Amino acid sequence: MLRLRSHFHQLTSLSANVLARSGGSSLIKENPGFLLPSSIRLSAGCRYDRAASSSSSSSSSSIPAEHQMPEVKRINKLLVANRGEIAIRVFRACTEMGIRTVSIYSEQDSRQMHRLKSDESYLIGKGLPPVAAYLNIPEIIQIALENDVDAIHPGYGFLSERGDFAQACIEAGLRFVGPSPNAIYRMGDKVQAREAAIEAGVQVVPGTPGPVPSIEDAMQFCEQVGMPVIFKAAYGGGGRGMRKVTKLDEIPEAFERATSEAQASFGNGALFLEKFIERPRHIEVQILGDRYGNVVHLYERDCSVQRRHQKVIEVAPAPNLPTELRDMMTRDAVKLAKHVGYENAGTVEFLMDEHGKYFFIEVNARLQVEHTVTEEITGIDIVNSQIRITEGKSLPELGLSQHHIFPNGCAIQCRMTTEDPAKNFQPDAGRIEVFRSGEGMGIRLDSASAFAGAIISPYYDSLLIKVIAHGKDHQKACAKMERSLKEFRIRGVKLFKFEPSQNRAQKLLHYMGNVMVNGPSTLLATTIPSARIDPFVPPTPYIKHERVSNGTGHFLHRPVYPKGWRDTLKEEGPEGFAKAVRQHKGLLLMDTTYRDAHQSLLATRVRTYDLKRISPFVSHSLNNLFSIENWGGKQHNIVVKLWISATFDVAMRFLHEDPWERLEELRKLIPNIPFQMLLRGSNAVGYTTYPDNVVFKFCELAVKSGMDIFRVFDSLNYMPNLLVGMEAAGKAGGVVEAAISYTGDVSDPSKKKYSLDYYLGLSEELIKAGTHILGIKDMAGLLKPQAAKLLIGTLREKYPDIPIHVHTHDTAGASVASMMACAEAGADIVDVAVDSMSGMTSQPSMGALVASLERTPYETGLDLSKIHSYSAYWEQARQLYGPFECTVTMKSGNSDIYENEIPGGQYTNLQFQAFSLGLADQFEEVKKMYKEANLLLGDIIKVTPSSKVVGDLAQFMVQNKLTREMVEDRAEELSFPQSVLEFMQGFIGEPPGGFPEPFRSKVLKGAHKIEGRPGSSLDPLDLNALKEDLIQKHGEPITERDVISAALYPKVFDEFVEFRKTYGPVDKLETRTFLQGPDIAQEINVDIERGKTLHIKTLAKGDQNKVGVREVFFELNGHMRSVFVKDLEAQKEVHIHPKALKGVKGSVGAPMPGEVLNIRVKEGDEVEKGQPLAILSAMKMEMVIQAPISGTIRSITAKKGMKLEGEDLITRY
Repeated sequence: MLRLRSHFHQLTSLSANVLARSGGSSLIKENPGFLLPSSIRLSAGCRYDRAASSSSSSSSSSIPAEHQMPEVKRINKLLVANRGEIAIRVFRACTEMGIRTVSIYSEQDSRQMHRLKSDESYLIGKGLPPVAAYLNIPEIIQIALENDVDAIHPGYGFLSERGDFAQACIEAGLRFVGPSPNAIYRMGDKVQAREAAIEAGVQVVPGTPGPVPSIEDAMQFCEQVGMPVIFKAAYGGGGRGMRKVTKLDEIPEAFERATSEAQASFGNGALFLEKFIERPRHIEVQILGDRYGNVVHLYERDCSVQRRHQKVIEVAPAPNLPTELRDMMTRDAVKLAKHVGYENAGTVEFLMDEHGKYFFIEVNARLQVEHTVTEEITGIDIVNSQIRITEGKSLPELGLSQHHIFPNGCAIQCRMTTEDPAKNFQPDAGRIEVFRSGEGMGIRLDSASAFAGAIISPYYDSLLIKVIAHGKDHQKACAKMERSLKEFRIRGVKLFKFEPSQNRAQKLLHYMGNVMVNGPSTLLATTIPSARIDPFVPPTPYIKHERVSNGTGHFLHRPVYPKGWRDTLKEEGPEGFAKAVRQHKGLLLMDTTYRDAHQSLLATRVRTYDLKRISPFVSHSLNNLFSIENWGGKQHNIVVKLWISATFDVAMRFLHEDPWERLEELRKLIPNIPFQMLLRGSNAVGYTTYPDNVVFKFCELAVKSGMDIFRVFDSLNYMPNLLVGMEAAGKAGGVVEAAISYTGDVSDPSKKKYSLDYYLGLSEELIKAGTHILGIKDMAGLLKPQAAKLLIGTLREKYPDIPIHVHTHDTAGASVASMMACAEAGADIVDVAVDSMSGMTSQPSMGALVASLERTPYETGLDLSKIHSYSAYWEQARQLYGPFECTVTMKSGNSDIYENEIPGGQYTNLQFQAFSLGLADQFEEVKKMYKEANLLLGDIIKVTPSSKVVGDLAQFMVQNKLTREMVEDRAEELSFPQSVLEFMQGFIGEPPGGFPEPFRSKVLKGAHKIEGRPGSSLDPLDLNALKEDLIQKHGEPITERDVISAALYPKVFDEFVEFRKTYGPVDKLETRTFLQGPDIAQEINVDIERGKTLHIKTLAKGDQNKVGVREVFFELNGHMRSVFVKDLEAQKEVHIHPKALKGVKGSVGAPMPGEVLNIRVKEGDEVEKGQPLAILSAMKMEMVIQAPISGTIRSITAKKGMKLEGEDLITRY
């Protein structure tokens, strides 16, 4: 500060010396536009020579003799009777002129920037409504008088066009920076302005001669001139109190709303009517007049881009306006101003139709929002000129002669408003969480509340910041504007932007803050925390790149991957691929680590984040894997009793990821190894039977997204269901692997139902149906080595040309031996999991099997050292998923599955449930009852979802202490689990050998039975209609993949979309942060896309406030950020207004924050669609809340005068 003060004194001294050497004030006389700051001018002994200035301008503008230059009365202190951006604009001009400034602020504006930018600030309108505070003329005058104010500037809006305010200022001995009261009365009153224009010979739009006193008079005018018409506030502008009317029956509502809005905005609800000109250009001319009769124009602005009658984009000068029209308009504007003796700044507005005919519509007797573009092209400070004119200066003294005023280049102003384009541009309020502006050469920013932490009030105008671009011509100004707008980053309130903002960084902070305050977003199943570990990713060999043409003459560098089986598939197609597999020497392996392994051991909770990290290593080091299973499948979740699709449901419901994105991202990282998925016949990857077209579309999109091999199975080996899945996968271009679900023991001759002949007969049907590969799916790990030799050996002998693929689980601990037996018997492919993710209910160990087959005819060709590195990664990564670790309850495998036949994933789940419910001692009983339940149901194949049926019945029997005999005897009186009833009805197909009778009939008690394939009677789903419903519901682009996700999981998909809207791409967070949130002082990096990394440091978590909200503080990329999070536990004790239910049309909420002006209905009323329910006021705009559907009002939760937040419930019916 001392250095700055010293520099100021040096500058003052230097200026004085320069002036002295240059002849003192003669320098000023010769350069009237050159003015030093007053402190420097005065120190140099300078005075502005009015006579010299006047004589230098006399050639262009003469001062009437009756006006002999009265003494200029300097303004020393000025009060701005306004708020926000315009108040600050005036303060800045005053500061440059050495004038002390005073601001006023309402109670609601106590934190607004304009009160801090002035030298003094005073509260006004205590206890009054927000807008009324700034309309309180007596108190404004009182504050001015009590604080030695010389002049008052009204800004725009509020009292700026109120003649009584200007008169009150003058009567109190204050100067009013603006037109005289008489000019305001005459020009600010649109009716009188029309009369003046007619007197001056300026063409006007047909309209009423005065304010419209009643609805009846308005109707009469409309009948005379025809529709459409427009209501306008007689005593204000800015789009307030304006309503376009196209039909006579709309007049009463439009009259009422426009009157109310005008009254609230200007203190006078008078309206007049004009004929509405369709698609006009809105051209306005900026004028300046002084008290001596001089008037000049500063050229025109085009303000045709408007919304709700409010200007959005302004351009100066008007593009493509013929010179002769420009001259005529500016002449008319000056002529009208001189006719009424106009003084100070004003704007004469015209509408120009398609034929170039223009009409006067009004004079804005005040400073305009868009004055900035005129300042940019003329170089004239309009606010400064206003104040100087008020002090008594003449236009010639200010150097403002018409022949000296020329436009220079082009300027464009964009009004950045806090409005939500997704909700028809409804004003939005709240806290600005992030603010980064777009600046640079040719850009001017005028704002007030544009900073991080600013609170946007719902009570005033939605203008946030004015962005003004100035360039040599229109194109260059547009380029600068576009560049500036692209640089802006504003988060926290909705903005007037047609392209939706991703807002990813702030959303992620909200997510982390929410986890810190309220705990994990997904239920954690154990007390084991996610480890503080960063798994070591083994190094990937150097990736070579090849230069390839992109077809446009340019070249790209594409990574080169080692050859894999997917290259064979792409070259040979599915049939050639199958032939190559069969001809291959040695055993091929499918890796289940990416899906079934963590489904069995970690509740399918492994995230894309950790899968992607190891994928480059896999693609280069394990490239000769047959395939990687990474999609589809089902499991019984260990947290809640739900059968869920291992990839789809968990990804969306619990991991908040898009499963399609997972598939695409993994495909990019592993382009050389085929991907494989589970497809449950006609159920795809969903819960239930779907229309066939859904299954076909799913398979089509899966192939497009990177899927290669479809393992098609059915839990009951029901051929009609299998055939649908096979046809869908084949038609999509995928490799079809039709799989037989294995149960029983083919090596035991006492077990007759699932004999070798049963499996041979089923295999023959599948091969005849065209499968490329024959799969054996042993979900419970029942395939013993001797049974494997018998089954696989017989199949190989009977079908020498078909590849055979075997899947098993290691629950009993014998799976490595079984898979070796399969290889020796002729299997081509078996499933394994990497060592650290193998064993127990997962698959056999990859390393163990590879090592066991070394130096045999079945050698896999995989490098054991690479497998060890792969395993080491997952051994560490598995520790991140401690909250879902199965080893909390399962310490080893168990050979009792040969008796109870429980599938691997279900075994884990049943055991965990028993332990978590304190019933560990009953787990043995559950296993025994599982066997009994299976026999009750007819000894069925137990694969998802049939295994759930058996499991539910077993738990039902244990809980009710029922034996098999008791269930059979009391079947007609028992209330069975829903899954059992649906199985017996035939919802999942028909089991081998049919349903058990008479048990089935007893259970159903006459309920409907489904005959044949469940999906055969379903009509095709209208996917286009579903897409439209989703667009209407979620208001964002909906893809084909989204439609299929919604068709499979309607509720889960809706919740996923809403979650992602709220919290952003949480899949980019590292796993411990995702599950348990960050620690205080922890620093993390988040790669949200290529080349964009967020550096986040957690700083603090605040105490809860009186409404149960906590503020959580972060540092983001070196900048302080904070988010507000509702403490859900604390909020239980705080009264919160209920919210409207999303997607429920009979639940009507506030579309924006605001005050309820009126409730138009009462409980029990019958309402029609479109009928007004309530009137809401926000940001000086009134909105009619209409009934979205017809119905009966059940409840009303809002009342008149209540202040609502967005989405707060108003009515329910």
